[in-house]
Amino acid sequence: MRYAAAGRHRDPMIFNSYVYLLLFLPITLIGYLLLQRAPLRVAFGWLVLMSLAFYGWWNPDPSKPWTPFYVLLILGSCVGNYFFGRYLSGHKLTAKGKGILTLGVVANLGFLGYYKYAGFLAGLSQAATGFPHDLPHIVLPLAISFFTFLQIAYLVDAYRGETEEYHFTDYLLFVTFFPHLIAGPLVHHKEMLPQFTKGTCRHRLWTSLSVGLTYLILGLFKKVVIADNAASIANAIFGLAARGDRPLTFLEGWAGALTYAIQLYFDFSGYSDMAIGSARLFGIRFPLNFHSPYKADSMVEFWRRWHMTLSRFLRDYLYIPLGGNRKGKARRYVNLLLTMVLGGIWHGAGFAFLLWGLLHGLYLCVNHAWFAFRKKHGIKALPKPLAIAITFILVLIAWVPFRAGAFEHGTSGSTTQAIQVTKNVFSAMFGLNGFGGWPDKSAYVAKNSHALRACLCILACWLLPNTQQFLRRYSPALDAGSFDDNRMGKRRWWQWRPTPTWFAFTLILLLVTLFQFDKVSEFIYFQF
Repeated sequence: MRYAAAGRHRDPMIFNSYVYLLLFLPITLIGYLLLQRAPLRVAFGWLVLMSLAFYGWWNPDPSKPWTPFYVLLILGSCVGNYFFGRYLSGHKLTAKGKGILTLGVVANLGFLGYYKYAGFLAGLSQAATGFPHDLPHIVLPLAISFFTFLQIAYLVDAYRGETEEYHFTDYLLFVTFFPHLIAGPLVHHKEMLPQFTKGTCRHRLWTSLSVGLTYLILGLFKKVVIADNAASIANAIFGLAARGDRPLTFLEGWAGALTYAIQLYFDFSGYSDMAIGSARLFGIRFPLNFHSPYKADSMVEFWRRWHMTLSRFLRDYLYIPLGGNRKGKARRYVNLLLTMVLGGIWHGAGFAFLLWGLLHGLYLCVNHAWFAFRKKHGIKALPKPLAIAITFILVLIAWVPFRAGAFEHGTSGSTTQAIQVTKNVFSAMFGLNGFGGWPDKSAYVAKNSHALRACLCILACWLLPNTQQFLRRYSPALDAGSFDDNRMGKRRWWQWRPTPTWFAFTLILLLVTLFQFDKVSEFIYFQF
């Protein structure tokens, strides 16, 4: 089964591109600094204008002239939601307010559903009934999931009386601010708008610049040097699974899953660092979105550390409204399962992401049941290293259908292919193809030595401090101290400070990165 998706396009202005690093970001920052003495909203207007330019760089079909349609689409969404929010602020917790809230949420979900899921549903209908004869070609607007969810949360909070009546320029900047626009974090209005309106951006300029640049360089290093090198191995092995030229060996199956887990980890960690660093250049602190998730000792803890702002959104605006854990144990597990399945579908319409969400929903249900069983019977927790290892293996298994989602989308994607890739990789990992090692050189799709070096990067995830721990003394992100392993505490020798030694270290990382900066690849979460 196939469904329509976007064809050729000019890539968005990604953080690891020369255009962004050498042109857009310096121009935006210099312009903003030159406006420091101007009225605050003049500077905000500059950031809004540049953020829309950042968004409008994307062209879904470069064979045709650039169109302002998608910029007008996001502006229209912002205008509509702003006035919905203004109305709700004056009708908090009233019957009229509830009706307008329902209308606003349905409008947003309908907007998102048409662009993101209409093609998939049409494909299902065609497979089942033969109708429609021709599948619609619907281009998915860039970042539609992120800016739609952002505004749904704003409407709900306006109805609850948790927002103020903000100036339109402030609201527009909150939604479109370029460091979080494309792939998050899913910032909350209570976190961002006070920073804008109070002029937080103008305080401690040199600290913000030095911390922001360090974050940018660390994120770029993770993406270019680690994630992109791991990707070449994962892509080769999953590509073999898709072609079906021969069965994967046992070691190839595990190497493919592990290198993809490393690619995704450092890709998303690198993106999160560059988003935080870009915002910090302007004096804005984002909420933490990624905190060493492979150190988690349970699935519950994993989701406290992985895509933290999405987890927060799903909890506050889906799981709790569904009833959370307030309506009995059975309902709690149903709510958990439903929340994670919908979270999976949010990543993409199709079997692969649904299966990924279903697996994590089941993991969380079992995890909560195990916690309750241990508490009831006084059973001690598993040793932490063992608990971390079990959690990581479960996450690793679930990454297989997540990666297979790439074979379900695109002009030549199909659900059948995604299912086949998932099946082929699982067959190798679980020994259904035997327990063979690396194939003969004539059958290589990736070299054993390269795969081994890439797999060893998992040790960095477990043994090294993460970026926010490295820069902890300078409050790099909001609520960074909410984790026990990220408290302020005594200064450690390895923690960054603005000294010549650390400047030299950061410069070396940049030079190593530039040495491998021979291609530009999208961040994985730019696809959602």
